[in-house]
Amino acid sequence: MSPDLTTPGSVRSAAEVNEQIRALWLRAGGSLSDRERETYELLVVEWAAAVRDEVVEAA
Repeated sequence: MSPDLTTPGSVRSAAEVNEQIRALWLRAGGSLSDRERETYELLVVEWAAAVRDEVVEAA
């Protein structure tokens, strides 16, 4: 896991995590290595949790 990722239960917003996902794809040039894919998968899970939290807060 990349050292700049936070643990599950993160307080980062979906927008922050999405920006990190975009940056990962830009750095990778559109083709992820195995390690980058693992990072990407962790980020997507974190992003989805953040989206759910934001929807619950809005309700």
